[in-house]
Amino acid sequence: MPELPEVETVRRTLSALAAGKTIAGVDIRWPKMIKQPEAEPFRDALIGETIQSIDRRGKFLIFQLDHYALISHLRMEGKFSVNESSEPEAPHTHIVFSFTDGSELRYRDVRKFGTMHLTAKGTEHELSSLKALGPEPFDERFTPEYLHEKLQKTSRQVKTALLDQIIVTGLGNIYVDEVLFRARVHPHRVSSTITKEEANQIHLYTITVLAEAVERGGSTIRTYLNSQGQKGTFQEVLNVYGRAGEACVECGAEIVKTKTGGRGTHICLHCQPFEGLI
Repeated sequence: MPELPEVETVRRTLSALAAGKTIAGVDIRWPKMIKQPEAEPFRDALIGETIQSIDRRGKFLIFQLDHYALISHLRMEGKFSVNESSEPEAPHTHIVFSFTDGSELRYRDVRKFGTMHLTAKGTEHELSSLKALGPEPFDERFTPEYLHEKLQKTSRQVKTALLDQIIVTGLGNIYVDEVLFRARVHPHRVSSTITKEEANQIHLYTITVLAEAVERGGSTIRTYLNSQGQKGTFQEVLNVYGRAGEACVECGAEIVKTKTGGRGTHICLHCQPFEGLI
């Protein structure tokens, strides 16, 4: 699933490619992706609207139009691309926004899990899925004190807590593994046992790791590409994620893969010691 760095990279590339374009038509081939309103009024409302800008909230893209906000979640495999109408379509293209200049914004999704909502401009943050989100990692509200307080209030494993978008939004499986490795915290630690010093380190590396990943265009794991068909490069400097059985870059011990709440988790047991079972 695209995480914050990948979605931010998509936002930046789409801003360069699609902002300022006016929608002439919308071809919806998989109506179930349209969650609000129904497909027909969704299509009708968008005709004549111009994309003013593109924002991001957590892992959601928000297209700011003249009168509406279009909220899109890419889920597992969703991808946007801007193409000339004469270009062949990629397989699994389910929604096409045609622009007045002859270009198109195409949305393809192999698994069809992506979603789109259309709301009146200015009300997008009242959407339940956005309203529930916690602070962004780069938000001034996300402080070491805030993080420590939240962790103290839960008995969940720290990785599970960090994946909770209500505590901090945008962190996903890849980056939590990387953050906890750099912070030298075992992902199975009970959150309420995290000290202030450890929370400071988790906070620091949450910001550092995500900033580095954004600069590198995200991580290309499996099929992720940005909106210009380019791969991210952060996977080239991953310390633990996807490196099970390999030597730790810090100490040479073997990277171990286990499960945390059903999610694959990568750990160096030497750098991230924990007395409990992995």
